[in-house]
Order: sequence, then structure tokens, then C-alpha cells
Amino acid sequence: MGRIEGKELKERLFNDKPNGWEGLNDEERNDIFNFARDYMFYLNSSKTEKEIVQNSKDILLKNGFVDISEKEILEPGDKVFYVNRGRCLYAAIIGSADIEEGMKIVAAHCDSPRLDLKQNPLYEDNELGMLKTHYYGGIKKYQWTNIPLSIHGTIVKVNGERVNICIGEKEDDPIFTISDLLPHLATEQMDRKLRDGVQGEELNVLAGSIPYDCEDVKEKVKLNLLKMLNDFYGIREVDFTSSEIEMVPAYKAKSLGFDFSLIAGYGQDDKVCCYTALRGLLEVMNPTKTAVVVMTDKEEIGFEGVTGMYSRIFETFIMELIEKTGSARVSSLDRAFSNSKALSSDVDAAYNPNFPSAFEKNNTSYLNRGVTVVKYTGSRGKSGSSEAPCEFVAEVRGTFEQAGVKYQACELGKVDKGGGGTIALTLANRGMDVLDVGVPVMGMHSPYEITSKFDVYQAYKAYRAFLND
Repeated sequence: MGRIEGKELKERLFNDKPNGWEGLNDEERNDIFNFARDYMFYLNSSKTEKEIVQNSKDILLKNGFVDISEKEILEPGDKVFYVNRGRCLYAAIIGSADIEEGMKIVAAHCDSPRLDLKQNPLYEDNELGMLKTHYYGGIKKYQWTNIPLSIHGTIVKVNGERVNICIGEKEDDPIFTISDLLPHLATEQMDRKLRDGVQGEELNVLAGSIPYDCEDVKEKVKLNLLKMLNDFYGIREVDFTSSEIEMVPAYKAKSLGFDFSLIAGYGQDDKVCCYTALRGLLEVMNPTKTAVVVMTDKEEIGFEGVTGMYSRIFETFIMELIEKTGSARVSSLDRAFSNSKALSSDVDAAYNPNFPSAFEKNNTSYLNRGVTVVKYTGSRGKSGSSEAPCEFVAEVRGTFEQAGVKYQACELGKVDKGGGGTIALTLANRGMDVLDVGVPVMGMHSPYEITSKFDVYQAYKAYRAFLND
């Protein structure tokens, strides 16, 4: 064999992952920017799990999907969905093969870290109206002070009437905030450990300050706020008992950087995967295996609950697909799951140059290098992880490479730094092969997360290729 130049040999053997923007033509760049524009619009109107499910349902309906209850019999090519209590969504395109032969599943989660109002939230303190909160998911509490917050949610009265609330998103809406202590008086506070700099019971939202004009009552500001809520929404204080109200950042998703290459926005973990999976499903044509997209709730607090991925309602949906395709038997569900392949569609931590010591550079994800491929998650000694079989990883690699999808293998930070979990193990426990594939995110779980438009587009291509394969 003749002499091989070192440069040529390196190009052939090294697993280098160049910046994805290099070498793109104008058409490819335009496709990426146009997709990102649509995604940011979706993100701005989908800040809670209920909103993302409703907006996703609307998109499905516009693209020929119907509620599964409208179909008595399912044929190859039929497009159906099911919404579980307004908080999670399952959508499917029926394939030509029997469902027992397996499905292609992409599963994302639609909940994000936030602040929930407590059941008795409203109180007055020295003529200021305040709202008590209970944080949801893993947050750095100090990041949630002195930023504009909007209020989203639902109140259900005992007569069944639903009252939907969204304040702080329109240009002329008021916003809310949690006021932090000024540095001049914060010596004690700044002596705390950073994680305790702001404590859970200090996350109280400022909600108003005008008193009700009456001399004979106490808590005049609280009374005035309740009167306003009663006048506008017809609710009383007791109605907060049966409410689900969230405080989320009032920021709009925006392009970031002189070159417009990045996206800053709240809730990209994991709404970025919801949107890209949904868009990928819309372009599935005549699949052999039934293609399924899942948007589930409660991932940020452990997958539990009736709308979490541990809920057996997912099984109910799949069993209904099996029954309506006319092939149900006692073992059908277990056979379908054991023959299925799934992508746990969740984000990973992108390298942050401000904090390089948290990352092991050979095995971390980077912005602009494509979707993340995570063979195992969990923490430290792979605790709480689902590890994908190497055979399935190779299969997914082949699909991506054939479709021109840029991808990078990674882990979430250094081994002993912490780690994290995804819904992969809930799918693996049902008997299917699962691999985590998502989008690298900088500032994950903060009120303003950062992604690359290039990576977002690669996620769409990846899910489309997997579901069509």
C-alpha cells in the first residue's frame, strides 16, 4: 500500500465534528432560518404544557389528523391523535405492517421548569398584594427574581366552569415579578451558599398595591385584587383551590447574536423536541411501521401521575390502535412494544465556555454540531439510566447518515458532577429499544435557554428520517 498522507488519514479516521454552518449554501441557510422562525412563533405561544398540547393539536388538525374517537376502523395511512387531560398528546400515522411488528416512536416532554401558584396564593403584606409559589422542576431559584413574569393557567369552579387566564404576554398587559433584596442590605443573604441565596418560600410574586376604597375592612389591597379578579373572571378566593396556575418568564423567544444564529427563549427544554418531532411526523409518507409521536407531561418531576410517561394511558392509546387495525389478541400490546424502536427526544447540556470545568470536552455536546446522541443518561455510576444497545445505536447512526443528519455523541457533564434522566427508561421498561436523541441547550432550566438554529433543524431532519425509515 502506498504512503498515505497524515492529513488524509486523519480525515478518514478521526471523529471530528465541524461547525455545521461551514459549507452550507444559501438555500440550506434559508431553510434553517425559516424553520427557526416558525419554531420561535410556536415557542412564544406555547409556554405551558396545556398550551403546547393545544397548539400541537391545532397543527395536527390542519394536516389531516383526527381524534382517534372518530375512527372505528384504522387503515394504513390514517392519521390520528389522542389528548390526555389537555396535558399530553399522542399522535400516530398507521403503517402498512401489523402494529405487533413494532412501531417507530419519538417521545418528548412538554412540561418545563416554572413556578406554580400555591392553592392559597394571595396575601397582603404591608399594603402590597403578593402571590405564594411552589417551584416545579429543577431550577436555580435566584435566576427567577427581578425578571418579568406572566401568569398562565386554568381555574375550574365547582359548577364545572373553566376560567382560562393569560396575563403578561400582550404588549399592553401588566407583568409580575419577584423582587430580590438590594445589595446594600444583602450582606446576610450573600453569605448563604449560592443554591440558598433565594429560598423557596422567598419566591413570592408582587401582584399589586392599590387598596380598596373602604375604611371598614382590613387587607384592602388583597380585597381590591380579588374584586378585580371577580369582576373580570367571576372567581372568588376559594376557587384557587381548584386551579392550575403557572408563573413563567414573559420574555419572547428571539434570535441571538450578531449573526442571528442562535435562539434564546423560555422552555426550550423540551419544547424544541416537541416541535421538531411534530414537524417530522407531518412529513411521514406511507410508513411501513406505524409512526408515533408522544408529548408527555411531568418529566421534570419524575414521569409520575396520570399525565406522566409512567401512566398506562399510553398503553390504552396503543391498544386502541391495535384493536382498530383489527389485529388484537392477548399478547398484542407486549409484542408491539418489544418489537418497537424509540427515540427519547430530550435536550442535552451544551458546552458553556464560561464554566468549562463542568464538562468533559471529549464527551460533551456543542452548539452548531448537530443533534445529540446519548447512549445512556443517569448520574454518576449510570444510576437511573436506560442504556441503549450498541446494535440500536448503530442502526440509528445509519439512518441519520443516510439522511444527511449531523449528530454528535455526548454525555451530560463530567461523570461525578451530577447528570440527569429522561423518559428513555419508561419506554425501555415497556420492552423497546430506546436511544436519547435531542438538541444541545446552553443554560438549561434557566428562564432563558439557548439553542442553535442549525441544531434545531437537524433535530427535525433526524426525527423525520427515523419515523420514515
